[in-house]
Amino acid sequence: MADDATREAYREAWEAWTKQLERMHEVLLDGEPLTPDRLKGLLNREARAKQAYDEARLKLLGLDESAAPSPSGDENPFR
Repeated sequence: MADDATREAYREAWEAWTKQLERMHEVLLDGEPLTPDRLKGLLNREARAKQAYDEARLKLLGLDESAAPSPSGDENPFR
């Protein structure tokens, strides 16, 4: 079982990511207008929040972050 700090970090990362997802859905699914520069910022914030969530999730699960697959998918296991 994870310690209190790890569980709290996971909860905070989850909440931050879902907040960014909700905002993104307002724009992309509900058609809320946004200028291109603000859309770029929104997408960047969502991506960073997702990465923080993924890292917190791995820590919560007790998995080594360096063992996670590359986000770009270009990691070659046969090198």
